[in-house]
Amino acid sequence: MPNNYHVPVMLQECIDALAIKPAGVYVDVTFGGGGHSKEIIKHLGAEGTLVAFDQDADAQMNLIADDRFEFIDQNFRFLKNNLRAHGLLPVDGILADLGVSSHQFDVPERGFSTRFDADLDMRMDQSADLTAKKIIAEYTEEALHKIFGMYGEIQNAKTLAKAIVNARLTQEIATIADLKSAIASLTPRGKENKYLAQVFQALRIEVNQEMEALKEFLEQTIDVLAPGGRLVVMSYHSLEDRLVKNFMAKGKFSGMVEKDFFGNEIKPFDLLVKKSITASEEEIKVNNRARSARLRIAIKK
Repeated sequence: MPNNYHVPVMLQECIDALAIKPAGVYVDVTFGGGGHSKEIIKHLGAEGTLVAFDQDADAQMNLIADDRFEFIDQNFRFLKNNLRAHGLLPVDGILADLGVSSHQFDVPERGFSTRFDADLDMRMDQSADLTAKKIIAEYTEEALHKIFGMYGEIQNAKTLAKAIVNARLTQEIATIADLKSAIASLTPRGKENKYLAQVFQALRIEVNQEMEALKEFLEQTIDVLAPGGRLVVMSYHSLEDRLVKNFMAKGKFSGMVEKDFFGNEIKPFDLLVKKSITASEEEIKVNNRARSARLRIAIKK
């Protein structure tokens, strides 16, 4: 396995947050390069179990040869049904590292990175139908405006959507270079990389339905975790972090915490730490991806 597949972010913090019991059942729902999983399994005894989820076929290059390890080739939005099918409910801890793996960014033909030219793909599940190329070619101006505004948090999302719709009338936008060329006049001088990263983030989130999948996954953790079980989630942009923060604090994504007949708050989780945990300066120097990571930890009541 190549060592640079994906350097796990805040590895020790994640392991500490899970408070691993040797005989427990743990789930790494974003297996990727297996960095977090390999460390989790070191803390398990002979009776322990580690289940890993990943929809990306490339992740299967990194499987762990260990009887305590179970790999499920699925998106984490199908968490509960798969764990039930394997007779692994309830579980003692769940780890989710929501970042795209550096391996996915580093393989040009996957189309995740602005550094290379390739087809506009961006699928984490290579068997899925929706690609970035299809979004650029077929989405209405209103739909493009919405995803660039919501998922990319782009200031000129409306103008950007209009420019793409106008450009595709005269020429197919099939590659990263085509897209860059179509929006070149809108890219702020001196901030090209940041702007393109926001455009690509928006497309990637839409292609992979990341927000919907995250919500479905989080809602299932309430049923999947045993009382006292740990939910440990690391996110890399404010949209994800807001969903995770609200869900852990309130058991829902918006609105007030629900109360029972006596006015007691009904919350499925207690927060282990009120604020998110961030990476150390030392780690950020070694691994730039850690810069934007936010780690949150909750304990199932």
